[in-house]
Amino acid sequence: MKLFIETPVWLGDAIMASVAIKNIIEHFKGAQIILFGSFAAMEVYKEYEGVSRVIVDESKKSSNRWAWLYTMSKEVGKCDIALSFRRQWSTKFLLLCLSATQKMHYKRLSKESIHQVKRYNDFASHALHVNFPLGDLYLPFKAHSYERPTLGLNPGATYGSAKRWYPEEFAKVAIALHERYNIVIFGGPSEVDIAREIEELIRAQGIENVENIAGKTSIQSLCEHIGGLELFITNDSGPLHIAAAYKVKTIAIFGPTISTETHGWNNPYEKIIKLNLPCQPCMKRTCPLGHHACMKGIDATMILKEIQ
Repeated sequence: MKLFIETPVWLGDAIMASVAIKNIIEHFKGAQIILFGSFAAMEVYKEYEGVSRVIVDESKKSSNRWAWLYTMSKEVGKCDIALSFRRQWSTKFLLLCLSATQKMHYKRLSKESIHQVKRYNDFASHALHVNFPLGDLYLPFKAHSYERPTLGLNPGATYGSAKRWYPEEFAKVAIALHERYNIVIFGGPSEVDIAREIEELIRAQGIENVENIAGKTSIQSLCEHIGGLELFITNDSGPLHIAAAYKVKTIAIFGPTISTETHGWNNPYEKIIKLNLPCQPCMKRTCPLGHHACMKGIDATMILKEIQ
């Protein structure tokens, strides 16, 4: 038995798909399982027990994306099952090129507002005619051990600026809590400036127990460091789902997105902060009304009250 599985692209979605993918791996135990997807997703899944091979999607870097996908599909060879958790045109083209007895791409099976983890698992169950259980998110990395209780701040959100709470508010929370916690600031390569702004605001108050690791972590190191936190304050982003996998105490700040669909799955220690304005959720990358009230209306006092 040989399976080819295309994962979601974004780190958060890849982690939300981990329930379904782990179910598939366990159901087809002993099969040759090839996973294909973004660099971030493959950095997570290459450590999964039962995965035979991972292939990083580098088609966008190629001068001819379609030729790259075609060549890769032929190199994979004959499969029994080719299943994708995506539904873009590139996925349809890839499935067309792959030689597989069964081919399936992601479909939303319900119009109801349900969590994305359940959507992915329901799709896998439906496609493979199996009733997969809805378990916890899974990451194969051991949580980092900090010297003392540590507060993590995650001010970034790759999808767009509308999902980002403000640096000065993150800093106010850290300043208020620095005696109780050491502080670590997280972020990807594109979020280094935001993280530096927060660090400078904190240090301007004479506070030294702060570390800025934005842009300095691998995917594995990011997961490990978030996994060892005592408390995590984050926007709706990939790191939110890392925290949920480790069941870290989390304050999740939601603005334009739908919290019922993308909050931290099965994390009993998560608190969601949102305003429920008439314009929410707009699901836009930037505020279409220009006021960003869904995030500007949330201040550090609200977060601190929730923590207390």
